[in-house]
Amino acid sequence: MELQDEDGHPHPSIERRTVRKLDLILLPFLSLLFLVNSLDRSNIGNAETANFTRDAGLQPEDLNAAVAWFFVFFVALQPLGAAAGRKFGMSKWVPSVMTLWGVCTVLHVWVRKRWQLILLRIVIGTLESGFYPTAVSYLSLFYTRYEFGRRLGLFYGSYGIAGALGGIIAFAVFSKFPSDDGKSTDGSAAADGWKSWQILFLIEGLLTIVIALVGFFWLPHSAGTAWFLSPEERKCAEQRVLADRSGDGATKGPGDILPAEELSEDAASHSEQDEQRRRLLSDEPPLARIRSTSEPSALTSDAGLTRQEILSTVLFFPLIVPILILNIASAIPSTAFSVFLPLVLSSLKLSSPVHSNILTAPPFLLASITLYMFTHWSDKSRQRIIPILASLGIIMLGLVLTLLLSSSSISSGRAIALYISLCILLGGSFIPSPLTVAWYAGNIPDPGKRAIVLGINGYGNLAGVFAALIFPPRWQEDGYRPSFLITLGFVVVSSIGYMALRTVLLLINKARVKTAARLAAMDVDGEQIPVNSGIRIPAFAVVGGKWWDTQVRYWFGKRLLRMDGNEIYVRQGDEVLTFEYGL
Repeated sequence: MELQDEDGHPHPSIERRTVRKLDLILLPFLSLLFLVNSLDRSNIGNAETANFTRDAGLQPEDLNAAVAWFFVFFVALQPLGAAAGRKFGMSKWVPSVMTLWGVCTVLHVWVRKRWQLILLRIVIGTLESGFYPTAVSYLSLFYTRYEFGRRLGLFYGSYGIAGALGGIIAFAVFSKFPSDDGKSTDGSAAADGWKSWQILFLIEGLLTIVIALVGFFWLPHSAGTAWFLSPEERKCAEQRVLADRSGDGATKGPGDILPAEELSEDAASHSEQDEQRRRLLSDEPPLARIRSTSEPSALTSDAGLTRQEILSTVLFFPLIVPILILNIASAIPSTAFSVFLPLVLSSLKLSSPVHSNILTAPPFLLASITLYMFTHWSDKSRQRIIPILASLGIIMLGLVLTLLLSSSSISSGRAIALYISLCILLGGSFIPSPLTVAWYAGNIPDPGKRAIVLGINGYGNLAGVFAALIFPPRWQEDGYRPSFLITLGFVVVSSIGYMALRTVLLLINKARVKTAARLAAMDVDGEQIPVNSGIRIPAFAVVGGKWWDTQVRYWFGKRLLRMDGNEIYVRQGDEVLTFEYGL
């Protein structure tokens, strides 16, 4: 069989077979990794329903403090974790750190002091910090941009499944090994036999270790080295991604344009920094220089990071920061309920505290189903922001219903209606974050930059810190009404922000199209635009404007990254004017 059709694309039958193997072998295992990652992050909430803090001689507030400290380190180290994951490769980095955090999960069995609990959560947060951006960046190496959303939905859906599975596992363990109902202990209670929460930590920690060890052998370094693909399928897998990320991908064509800073102005009008930059480039012709994208091998490999990609990430900050704020605000519901839903349901008194764990399963399963539905819609429509806004509408509906139904005294019928409203709330909660990640993945062609940006976007997990503050134990008696009201405020702000983001992206695209059309009409070589040509690039067309693009480019490139003049002003990927951001 021919490997390519008459247009040079991979043969359809080989491509279908390749994608099917990726879907059946690689994607489920990555989803399994994320599932156990989510279990190890949220099991502390399940353990608390079995009197974890009481039996360990701790206070309920110690759990909130541990959750907050976990997210402080988990969030702060996201970019470093993502950079390390890209530098050393997903196939080596993730199984290594995963084994270590599995050990730390097991060590919860012997927690008897506040500092021990906080230290373990800090170590786990540090080890997990680069997992999600590294895994998502790795996944994007195997799928084209508009296949990726649905696969990311299935991958991220493991978060919801983990919430459901965590509740089921906790219910099974707590039913088999019921907790002692005696008074609180100072730590000596463990001598009488293992508590149910200890068995929970042991089971989930060992599960993580076993799966991590399998990961060393299961995960390929790239599509070209995948053990489960035949030679022609490996070639097909690489060709698909290369075509999607090159001329047939996000960029519109080869005319990647950037005028250099005007170097002919009077020297007296410039600062010392400008003078240094002119001396740096004195032996360079005053022409724009571009490179369309990374080397082909870098587009499909799970390792490697260049200084150019680091600099390009810095220049992307004017878009990263507002998107990050929106991601934090929209992620508070999903982050909060991944830990505190068992406690919220326990406050409804629909069942015993132990049985409240099984009630967490339906909302999380519903969240996974709606996530896949929305990511499927997003891929088919090639839209990201509109589905995000729709999901935020579902979250707001669930929050409003919850606020209307909740009170300090709830009848059984009202409690059931409130439970349904929580299901609606969870149904939309897991959608905004993965679709924001899908937007990044589709709009950043360079893998190294994509990994770092996803790591910075991981600061969105600051939502966990806010969640720990928004859901304090003292508000449990009031049905967490103040918590729901504050969460609603964050979601409303996020909705307004995503609408503004869409408007800004439309303006940037319009400015780039207009400028590119003018250059084409003037028959100017897109790769070499003389400074004195009279062509002015609108500041809006370059994210951050002219000053940010030149001054920041010079200072970070020359001073921090030690790049020379030939490298500093090279533009590639989403920086070029012929690149239009997807919406």
